[in-house]
Amino acid sequence: MPISTSENADLKTRIAAKAREAGFDAVGFARADARPDLPARLSRWLELRRQGDMGWMEETAARRADPLTLWPEAKTVVMLAMNYGPAEDPLPRLKWRDRAVVSVYAQNRDYHDLVKKRLKRVARWLAEEAGVEVKVFVDTAPVMEKPFAEAAGIGWQGKHTNLVSTELGSWFFLGAIFTTQALEPDTAHDDRCGSCRACQDICPTDAFPRPYELDATRCISYLTIEHKGHIPREFRRPMGNRIYGCDDCLAVCPWNKFAHEARETAFHPREDLLSPLLADLVALDDTAFRARFSGSPVKRIGRDRFIRNVLVAIGNAGDPALAIHAERLLSDPSPLVRAMAVWALGELLDGTQLAVLAREYLPREEDADVRAEWHSAAG
Repeated sequence: MPISTSENADLKTRIAAKAREAGFDAVGFARADARPDLPARLSRWLELRRQGDMGWMEETAARRADPLTLWPEAKTVVMLAMNYGPAEDPLPRLKWRDRAVVSVYAQNRDYHDLVKKRLKRVARWLAEEAGVEVKVFVDTAPVMEKPFAEAAGIGWQGKHTNLVSTELGSWFFLGAIFTTQALEPDTAHDDRCGSCRACQDICPTDAFPRPYELDATRCISYLTIEHKGHIPREFRRPMGNRIYGCDDCLAVCPWNKFAHEARETAFHPREDLLSPLLADLVALDDTAFRARFSGSPVKRIGRDRFIRNVLVAIGNAGDPALAIHAERLLSDPSPLVRAMAVWALGELLDGTQLAVLAREYLPREEDADVRAEWHSAAG
């Protein structure tokens, strides 16, 4: 139902107030048809196969690129941001090679549940207050949140393709409320990256073919979280001690001078996830893994992929004392784990030591990929 200009402005002000009351740090408004450029952009990215194993990106492309395909009745997209900023720069922890680095966003509770509950709180209020229909979306739904957050004035998509804010830096989650209420859109945010290319230069795997474009198949966040197979050899050493995600391109952004620590305590790091010892993590069986990461986004990749990542970090640690932990996993049921155990040992042991292990384990190894790792390590 159409409302007057003054009523429109008043409703937007009250939505913003309700959003901040619910714990959000920024809110903006965009028309549901604000980004007609998205179908072509997404189609080109998919044609280049830069989504890797993320088949759902292609399966949901039509709905993802256009909110009106997802919900034809939508008039407005209300974008909301929730800060998860760390108390300190996470980059120095990359030098602690006996310890693992978990991405800042995953050091405590899974944000999906918390942000969605807060979105629903705001959306229910809007539906009751204005008598309109609403739908909420947080990351897992086929919605391109970052371009719409840019259109809504919350920030701009930087050269690393993530959203940047002059108030929150690079550290914030996004959620969306679609509504049938037509609301005056905010002004789209302008690009303020300028000539800076810090995020491009710091990337350990050269995951940015050009500014504003990401090749996910080269991104450590993708490789450690979404990629289901063996980590390609060329990316293992660049991974360092990153076992779940990567914050390099976010952390180096100069706009983080305006960032501040998250006010939501659920996003403050758990002590056991801030800099956990690799030796402790690699010993986790499936039961212990599930217990340790209960309520954490880390749990969703499963124990085998997690241990795969930890073994890469052990191989990069440069400490032969860690070899015993990799050796114990040479008989693990998972070929993902066995393969990375072999690679880690190849990085930590000399040729004589490795040959002794190969004589014991290689003859009974049935998986072709693991056998290939043995031959590569021994060769």
